[in-house]
Amino acid sequence: MKSGLPPLNALRAFEAVARLGSLKQAASELNVTHGAISRQIRQLEEQLDLSLLAKDGRGVKLTDAGLRLRDAAGEAFERLRSTCAELRREAEERPFVLGCPGSLLARWFIPRLDRLQRELPELNLQLSASEGELDPRRPGIDATLLFAEPPWPGDMQVYELATERIGPVLSSRHARHAELAGQAAGVLLGEPLLHTASRPQAWPQWAAAQGLAPAGLKQGQGFEHLYYLLEAAAAGLGVAIAPQLLVADDLAAGRLSAPWGFIDTPARLALWARRDDPRSERLAAWLRHELQRAP
Repeated sequence: MKSGLPPLNALRAFEAVARLGSLKQAASELNVTHGAISRQIRQLEEQLDLSLLAKDGRGVKLTDAGLRLRDAAGEAFERLRSTCAELRREAEERPFVLGCPGSLLARWFIPRLDRLQRELPELNLQLSASEGELDPRRPGIDATLLFAEPPWPGDMQVYELATERIGPVLSSRHARHAELAGQAAGVLLGEPLLHTASRPQAWPQWAAAQGLAPAGLKQGQGFEHLYYLLEAAAAGLGVAIAPQLLVADDLAAGRLSAPWGFIDTPARLALWARRDDPRSERLAAWLRHELQRAP
């Protein structure tokens, strides 16, 4: 006599036939062919060495053994369905923890947080800010929103949202705003430039794209974080460089201006997510839609 549990697919096929009373309906429910259901039933009968179904006119009926297995399989699969539904509900109710650099969080995400909560209330979003090196795989984080360059890792689901664009910005409170804003980009080679330790490559990258020698850049006041850098620029303390996304609201409000425009960089704004959480896909879709809105 064979021992052990029969193949799960065969038991699943039998349970559907026994519950629905039809091979055709079972095939439809399981999204397989009628022939596939018949083969699974035969495999199960061979494994158990007995008959589970008998012909009944143009249909089938359960044998005594089939009735016993129907009751046991029905109870087991119902418990499985119920437990899986419970687990899905618990997963949906669990907070979705999103990691995000503090500057991106403060200058772009938080101003839109109320709209996100209204439009995706089931997300139950919890935010985790960081200005250090973000690790999308760190425990307790479901997804991370950040600027990064491809290639993407194979062990995560990465949703590309937008190309990063960077450019110089300054405020009308700057003492030489009118003089600087009216000239070509080369005027900045002699200007003490505000910069941040988190993006040391930003100014050289922009200068090279403008056909300017990065060696001619003059470093002014430095800041540890981009958020402070942009606040300094808004206060008129100098010319800063920043991602267009993070200054879009300031530009629209007239708090900052960008006389020299923005350039594309190799980086992308992307949502890095664990593969097993469907909420990440819903958040990515919302972010894409939000990025298409006017600031």
